[in-house]
Amino acid sequence: MIPVMLPMLGEEEAKAVADAVRSGWVAQGPRVAAFEEAFAAEVGAAHGIATSSCTTALHLCLYQLGIGPGDEVVVPSLSFIATANAVRYCGAAPVFADVDAETGNLAPSSVAEVLSPRTRAVLLVHQGGQPADVEAMRAVCGDIPVIEDAACAAGATLRGRPVGAGAVMAAWSFHPRKLLTTGEGGMITTDDAGWAARLRRLREHGMSVSAADRHASTTIVLETYDETAFNYRLTDIQAAMGLVQLRRLPEIVRQRREMAALYHELLSPLGLRAVGDPAHGTTNYQSFWVTLPESAPALPEVLAGMAESGVSARRGIMAAHLEPAYAGRPHIPLPVTEQLTHRSIILPLHHKLSSADQHTVVDAMARALRLEPARP
Repeated sequence: MIPVMLPMLGEEEAKAVADAVRSGWVAQGPRVAAFEEAFAAEVGAAHGIATSSCTTALHLCLYQLGIGPGDEVVVPSLSFIATANAVRYCGAAPVFADVDAETGNLAPSSVAEVLSPRTRAVLLVHQGGQPADVEAMRAVCGDIPVIEDAACAAGATLRGRPVGAGAVMAAWSFHPRKLLTTGEGGMITTDDAGWAARLRRLREHGMSVSAADRHASTTIVLETYDETAFNYRLTDIQAAMGLVQLRRLPEIVRQRREMAALYHELLSPLGLRAVGDPAHGTTNYQSFWVTLPESAPALPEVLAGMAESGVSARRGIMAAHLEPAYAGRPHIPLPVTEQLTHRSIILPLHHKLSSADQHTVVDAMARALRLEPARP
């Protein structure tokens, strides 16, 4: 079976993790600090704050803004459910807006439709590594903060700069489905030094002095706890892996873009539309999705047919408003979201995928769609 995704891991990661274990410093410590600095520099931000996941990073971003009960945060329904869940963790209400059919990212016109006096923020997702037009969204939102959910976007660019550069706050994921992985883990990046300092306290129970700084001190340090906070820390074991992964990022992006180019070449004769670079940036192809024609069989049938041919594909990006957890919540019509979640599939894309594998994938999809195969 050709898998959808495999993390690019090797002996360097294994050695880095082993070195961290042998050092005796396995909780949040010097490797986390080094990873924060290196990652922030990679995405063009002044500060990085490592967290236990992108979900906890999103929660801290909203918490930093003081968002709570009675507030609204605009989010795409077309996103992993964590985007909407982070809003509910604060006691606020997620308000769903529709997305652009080409990119899968929040459409500014749809966001404008749902803004209200209670709107405190917009969570703009760079969906599947496809860079969202942050400037266009900020123009619609005015003084309302635009927080970037960049979970999938490491290595993508926006108008010649890394996605996340200049963000009020951006949240990142290092889950194994992403280009960079630490097993689990996340990061917040921001240019605001004051916010970065508070976010570091918030992820560590609100301690005035971090555990790492206390242990490194040559004098007695008695910390204080000035506000109720959280335990959202990354470990040095994870950061050790992350530092190696970060060095691999340019090569990972290069390989994925080359494979995406071959997919586009193979899909073109079939008349199928696939994700590609928007006019305002370049995608890292964290996910390569294809929109199916309306005449195609139902999505489960297509996926089952591809599995019979030895290809593991996945349904397109989920729509949170269609899940039981959000059933009955009011929302505007979301026709593009529903079309993409019901009529798109994600194809395999990873470093072990050969060109022959890609031909196999497209041929399997063509048969499942009852189209002429890409090759005999």
